[in-house]
Parts: sequence; C-alpha cells; structure tokens
Amino acid sequence: MRRKFLVALGSAALALSLAACSGEGAGSGGDKSGEKPSDLTIGVSMPTQTSERWIADGNAVKSKLEAKGYKVDLQYAGDDIPTQSQQVDQMITQGADVLVIAAIDGTALNSQLQAAAAAKIPVISYDRLIRGSKDVDFYVSFDNYKVGVAQGTALLVGLGLLNKDGSKGTAKGPLNVELFAGSLDDNNTQYFYGGAMDTLKPFIEDGTLVVKSKQTTPEQIATLRWQQETAQKRMENLLTSSYNDGAKVDGVLSPYDGISRGIITALQNAGYGTGAKKLPVVTGQDAEIASIKLINDGVQNSTVFKDTRLLAEQAVNASEAFLQKKQPQANDTQTYNNGVKVVPSYLLPIATVYKDDIKATLIDSGYWTAEEVAAGQAKK
Repeated sequence: MRRKFLVALGSAALALSLAACSGEGAGSGGDKSGEKPSDLTIGVSMPTQTSERWIADGNAVKSKLEAKGYKVDLQYAGDDIPTQSQQVDQMITQGADVLVIAAIDGTALNSQLQAAAAAKIPVISYDRLIRGSKDVDFYVSFDNYKVGVAQGTALLVGLGLLNKDGSKGTAKGPLNVELFAGSLDDNNTQYFYGGAMDTLKPFIEDGTLVVKSKQTTPEQIATLRWQQETAQKRMENLLTSSYNDGAKVDGVLSPYDGISRGIITALQNAGYGTGAKKLPVVTGQDAEIASIKLINDGVQNSTVFKDTRLLAEQAVNASEAFLQKKQPQANDTQTYNNGVKVVPSYLLPIATVYKDDIKATLIDSGYWTAEEVAAGQAKK
C-alpha cells in the first residue's frame, strides 16, 4: 500500500522537492534577524483543548518560545473550523512574525495562508500537514507511516501472532479484529492507515485475522474529529450488528488513545473484561495519561508515544530559522506532498509503549510521573 502511495507521488514529488527547499513562499522575505525576540510574536494555532495531547503541545511550544524571549499568541479553536480560520486571520492582522498551525481540517485555511504569504509571514505546519496550498513553508511531525506500522505490529504482538522482537508468536487464527481510523480531514490518517494495513494485510489475506464487519476502507472506519464518543458509538454498533451470534472480538486497531477509550467503554458495557470474556487487544497513540493508566492496569494493550516536547522544540527551531531568513533543517524533502508542493519536513522518531515500557520510556524521561500514571491524571 505504501509503495502504491509513493508511486502516486511520482516524479512530480521529486521535482518539487528541490523547489520546496529553495526558500520560495511565505518565508522568503521579512528578515527579522536584527530584531530582539521580545519584539517578535509567534502565532500558535492549536485545534482543540478536548484532547490532553493538544493541550500539552500548545503549552510546550509556548513555554519553549517564551523561554527564548518571544511573545506568543496561543489560540485553541475548539475543533471548530470557522473559529480556527478567524483566529489565524486575527494573528495575521495583528502582525504575527511566524505562524505555527495544527489544522483542524488540512484543506480549510487556504485564504489565510495566502494572506500570510502576502504579508511575508512564514507558515509552519505542525504535526498535521496543511494541504492544497503552496504557502506552507515547513512541516514538523513524526514518521506517520511508521506510527501506523507500530500500531499494526502492536496489535499482532498483543494477539500473540508476533513476539516483540518480530519473530513468529505461538497464537493461531482465526482471530476476530475490527479496525478504526482517524478523521479523514487529517492528512496523518492516511499515513497511519497505510502503515497499519500494510502490516496487517498478510494476516487478513491468509485468514489468520478476520474483520467480521467487513469494514476495512478508510471511509468505512474513519472517526470524524477523532472523537471518543463517535468511536464508542461505532464500536457499539459493530457489536450489535456483527457479533450478535456469540462471536467475540479478539483485537481492535485504534489509531489514538481517545478513540481507544471510547472503544474500551463500549466493550466493557457489553460485558468484556468480566469473567471469562477477556477484553480484546486495543492499540492507541499519543501516550495520554488516562490511557497510560489503562495500559498499566492491563486494560488497554499499548500506545504509540510521540514525544511532543521534541516536536515543540523543532517548531521553535524552525521559527527561529525563518526569523533569521534561513531555511530550517529538514530531514525529509520527498514524502509530504500536500497536493501542490512537497513540503520540506523534519520527522521525529516514535516508540511503542506496552505496560513494561512505561517506566523506562515515560517515567524515567520525565514525560509522566509515577504518581500521574497511578492516578491516570496529569498534575495541574
């Protein structure tokens, strides 16, 4: 699947990659290198405060920029596209010197980006690629295809079909699984889906894994706005429609911890996790503290950890480079085609977290404390 996706990018992606690094676009003017950080404002637009992940991202970017002396205009849009559009418009009219944007809908900010380009304001796309615009100057994210691979692999490990080292496990099929994807207006969803399905497809094709609902396409399994309640309702519907014959769900591919918690709630309400009816293996992403507690308690199987502290640091580095009329350091200039150009990108590594990884990966690194894990709640 990934091979087909990359072929679709074709030679156009390679040709555009050089242009993407040439300095053209919103960031090509407005040398701020002679100004003090205290005279410069960075506009930071985040999608929502309903997810602790985005709260952490916003706070991390803001604190790291303020530590360097910059003024920061941090706005959350409440998962409302018109609100985010208005907030970005306001940042532009109030003279922001750089924009860092995590878009709700990757195609809904074209007019704002055109205005930013006209005002020579560089635009950094934060974790969610902004599509359909030539006025995106840089992209900071994680290797999102690898996130999908990690989620698919974690499902196979949890089911016992693979061991952690990649060797063959002892479990035998057929095993019933259901698939969930993120919001289709988020560019990352296709990468997560592609990586996960490339990993699971051989097991589905040979009958080891059975998707009893037969819902496997992105359109069938998408979760609008990544909402926990939407995922819970879909899981309830799947249980009613596809598992009313006594069959049980063995595993669920979930692309995000909030979705995972919705799935788990639906399963628990249906009697899973009591008596001999074990909870299915459920994956996740973002290492949200509520889900880390569930993993620690043996309820959720795993999550993919994306260290937002490192992502915020790259957003700060890119902002400073643009303010000094330089190109930020990119480690990928071919993969992320937004439909108009290949956006130069800096991609960060990811890590899969199972129960026995919590201490080394999350607690020892200072991301969460042992007390927060035990409580399932971040300290204020």
